[in-house]
Amino acid sequence: MRSRAATMILLSLLCSLLYGFAPGTPAHAGTAVVEAESAALSGGAVVASDHVGYTGAGFVGGYTDANKGTASTAFSVQSVVAGSGSMRLRYANGTTAAMTLSLYVNGAKVRQVSLPATANWDTWGTVDEPVSFNAGANTVALTFTSTDSGNVNLDNAVFTTPEPGPGGSLTHPATDFFRSGGVTAGSGYLSGFTGTGARAVFAVNATATGTQNVSVRYRTSGSGNATITLTANGTKVRQLQLPGTSGAWRDTATDAPLRAGLNTLTLRTESGDNGAFDLAGLNIAGAAANAARGATVPYTAYEAESGSTNASAIGPDRTYLTPASEASGRRAVVLDQTGEYVQVTLVKPANALTLRYSIPDNAAGTGTQASLSVYNGGTHLRDLALTSKYAWVYGAYPYNNDPAGGSAHRFYDETRVLLGTTLPAGTVLKFQKDSGDTAPSYTLDLVETETAPDAYSMPAGFVSATTLGVTSGDGGDDTASLNSALGTAKNQGKGLWLPAGTYDISGEVSLTGVQLRGAGEWHTVLRGRNGKGVLFGRGGTSTVQDLTISGDVTYRDDTNFDAGIEGDFGTGSTIQNVWIEHTKVGMWLDAPTTGLYASGLRIRGTFADGVNLHKGTAGTELWNSSVRNTGDDGLAMYSEAQPVRDCAYRFNTVQLPLLANAAAVYGGSGNRVEDNLLSDTVDAASGIAISTRNFGSGPLPFSGPTYVQRNTLTRTGGYERNWASKLGALWIYADSSDITTPVHVKDVDILDSTYSGTLVSWQKTVGDLRLENVRIQTTGHYGIEINSAGAGTFTGVTVTGAASGGLSLAGGFTVTRGQGNSGW
Repeated sequence: MRSRAATMILLSLLCSLLYGFAPGTPAHAGTAVVEAESAALSGGAVVASDHVGYTGAGFVGGYTDANKGTASTAFSVQSVVAGSGSMRLRYANGTTAAMTLSLYVNGAKVRQVSLPATANWDTWGTVDEPVSFNAGANTVALTFTSTDSGNVNLDNAVFTTPEPGPGGSLTHPATDFFRSGGVTAGSGYLSGFTGTGARAVFAVNATATGTQNVSVRYRTSGSGNATITLTANGTKVRQLQLPGTSGAWRDTATDAPLRAGLNTLTLRTESGDNGAFDLAGLNIAGAAANAARGATVPYTAYEAESGSTNASAIGPDRTYLTPASEASGRRAVVLDQTGEYVQVTLVKPANALTLRYSIPDNAAGTGTQASLSVYNGGTHLRDLALTSKYAWVYGAYPYNNDPAGGSAHRFYDETRVLLGTTLPAGTVLKFQKDSGDTAPSYTLDLVETETAPDAYSMPAGFVSATTLGVTSGDGGDDTASLNSALGTAKNQGKGLWLPAGTYDISGEVSLTGVQLRGAGEWHTVLRGRNGKGVLFGRGGTSTVQDLTISGDVTYRDDTNFDAGIEGDFGTGSTIQNVWIEHTKVGMWLDAPTTGLYASGLRIRGTFADGVNLHKGTAGTELWNSSVRNTGDDGLAMYSEAQPVRDCAYRFNTVQLPLLANAAAVYGGSGNRVEDNLLSDTVDAASGIAISTRNFGSGPLPFSGPTYVQRNTLTRTGGYERNWASKLGALWIYADSSDITTPVHVKDVDILDSTYSGTLVSWQKTVGDLRLENVRIQTTGHYGIEINSAGAGTFTGVTVTGAASGGLSLAGGFTVTRGQGNSGW
């Protein structure tokens, strides 16, 4: 057993190793073990040794009820730079119940720390807590305050402090990336590229199509060269040779072919690469900034009610079962007389458009068809072919196509068309009901216009499906021939290329470690039949890219109908630039899917979820995707039977889920909902739900922290008729199990909520809720409504314009108020 003097000598040596970097040596994050008995003790905290299993010369006791309000252990920690770090506290708690202490950093209380029971007083456990450090000296204290339960012993603390970053600005820093395959995040850099398949993916918004200069900032630990493979939109560009830097950060120049708009640039360790470097990020000369929140998309959206019209507008109205309640912004325009129109002025050139509209259904519920005229100013461009086949459902959940059931809703659908010409900015684009447009009425919600690219050419390393027996546009069922072609391509070591055309599928197209690419979302279409037709992952690393999946689902049938993309996609798969419409679910992933990256999806008109990361999916993220008009959650993570772990929804736009939430996390650990725009929920809904709701097969309890950061929720929340309950825009719902792991909500704007801005409920405990810098502005009910047991810390939470008041507090929940709160 070491003496205290020996312990201090060892600690001094350790700190000199961690913080005394020699020139040219990589500066990794500092990690220091500090024995509790070597810290500053006060208020009755004392050194003890009457229990076994401790490290160092003893442990700290004295956190007894006699010292409630005073006992404290204060650790001194040095940090080279300011930033985020962590503390791993080793403790014993033989009381059989979770106990608490308060964490103070540099004199300010940060939060209450929960210390779960250990088997006995001779058994030691650990808890991890994030800590923000100042540059230089820091004091981190564990104090038994009057609101804590105390009665624990402290052994040691392991502090991880931030390290100096690589310096200089980058257009695409390694703080804004997707990583998989063993890549880890340091303080402003990525490392861990040494394993085959390790990758970092950057979303790049190019201003024009062409080859763009790319600069890679990196370092190596020694003088030897590092190698890594650069790909652009899934196509290999080259192997990069990175000269050794002996720990210094350097830039190396290369280039890559980019498309106008959203791209993925990937650095991936392939066979023959050593990946022996750290990555700070990229500088790309021809890149525009990505959207700060929500998806970076290729189109410009115009709301019908914001255009000029000689017709009547409806809304704003959030009354369920009304067309206005299902319209973007809760407003739309109705053309019900010949000669009525809506027109918008293009702010960017366009050769393609998407119109969101509603026309009346027929008496049988099977759908009607009608045209609508489109003009360039006074010149007729074309007629749009519209249908109500994929809209209008009736009756009780899960709804059907029988109008006799009443309660009609799901009024809107979308149509898209290539115009055949490019309209310049300044064009007046007009949608008009002419005499040949025979629907009784046309309710127009919005139009999106864009410059769609020409059909892409087949890249190297692919074989065309047309040479392997697959024929487009002939009306035949292509399912079997596609599966055969995929098998042949895989055996040849190639990907399968789907040229421009329409391919009909009526079952599963199986993907087992293959690449499937089309000529673009506007050109290659997989068309479903009778509710069937799905790309189904069967394991392995697969790619799906540059195509549309157009389903034929007209009502919800979870047992018999297909999703667009479903199954197990193995490790490190990519789904990019895929348009999915009229399917049961857009994308439904299951274990052991790990490290999948999905980007640039457009999901429209599904009858259940938009995306569901399900049952053990791990390390998977959806970026820069637009989800609209779903029949259930827009984006969900559902820990059924197995926990969903370390997944994220980032930079997405979710509009108008007709039932349930814009985004929801049901159980799991380490999952994130970040940087999204979420709007216009309709029924039984919140904007974001963190939930253990029991669906008959309830999710597993939360087993780790959940993060909700930098989101904007607009006109969200809704009424749950089955419970006669008003659901908040942000809903923390402990139903089938407690939520005692941390829920971090930070930098969130909650605007114009239908009911309360934040709702915490219900019959179980929400034990560690943390709200920081949350703006709640204009609500139809309370700003904050809490009716559960538990505890939470609220810092910088502001409420304005709450119809029923700033706060409603019930259920025994303890609110700890930090600084900067107002209005509640």
